[in-house]
Amino acid sequence: MEKIHVKDKDFTISIKEEVILKEVDRLASELNRDLADKEPLFLGVLNGSFMFMSDLMKRITIPCQLQFMKVASYTGMGSTGKVTDLIGIDGDVKGRTVVIIEDIIDTGTTMKHLVEKLEKLGPKEILICTFLMKPGSLKVDLDVKYVAMSIPNDFILGYGLDYDGYGRNYPDIYTLVNEK
Repeated sequence: MEKIHVKDKDFTISIKEEVILKEVDRLASELNRDLADKEPLFLGVLNGSFMFMSDLMKRITIPCQLQFMKVASYTGMGSTGKVTDLIGIDGDVKGRTVVIIEDIIDTGTTMKHLVEKLEKLGPKEILICTFLMKPGSLKVDLDVKYVAMSIPNDFILGYGLDYDGYGRNYPDIYTLVNEK
């Protein structure tokens, strides 16, 4: 579908599934190469990362573990600027290589919160892997080692990303059509 209507907004396709999966393949290859001897813990950030993490983990061939955690910082179409922990980490990360898997880094507030929280648990290293990054929106310093794609500061949905809980199920990425 080239255009979709979600709730009260119109969106048009901006990144097709084939392009998404090609970038997931590339990132998986990099992670397999870079972390071959580290037995990392992949930590997915719910809800948004579920599609990306699922596709990524199908391509990871090294010994590893995976878990999920859930935080919230968005309502509707914007960040609240405040991060709330909803589901915490279930397991010991002390001395481990932890790879945070995120759907999108926008302002970076949520990721900074996660990194600071994880640092207190004593991991050997924390690496960040995101499907999408909005460099023009970043408000904090972050070392994001693995980025599938950088995008402009547009509102998007699909491939795990949502608008008020809707639209996560689309396999493509859609961009909000400018309202008149």
